[in-house]
Amino acid sequence: MPAPMLRALRALLGDGVDDVEVVENSWYARLHFGARATTRRNRILLPGRASEFYADPALVLHEYFHVLRQWNPGRLSVGAYLRESLRRGYWENRYERQARRYVRLRLAALLDEHGRGGSA
Repeated sequence: MPAPMLRALRALLGDGVDDVEVVENSWYARLHFGARATTRRNRILLPGRASEFYADPALVLHEYFHVLRQWNPGRLSVGAYLRESLRRGYWENRYERQARRYVRLRLAALLDEHGRGGSA
């Protein structure tokens, strides 16, 4: 991960960012047709290259939110996500709505921190 992005994510989400593994060219992510990423506890799985992922700060923040604020604290599981998606669909799924809301509220701070090189 580019160092300024890492520092910016740490400033917003804490040191847990360091524990997240980003997996490139994941066959599992490719099974999620059309998805630009999928997440599990401490892991972001990408169908393509990490450089493409890191070029989209909104997507990066969205996926790190899933891992650090939903999967890792136990608020999200495969079963819960599937139930929520069957009940409400992808777009209205509460986990996706929470991640999109977090991005809306924090993306400007991430970009500002990233643009400053993450220095406090």
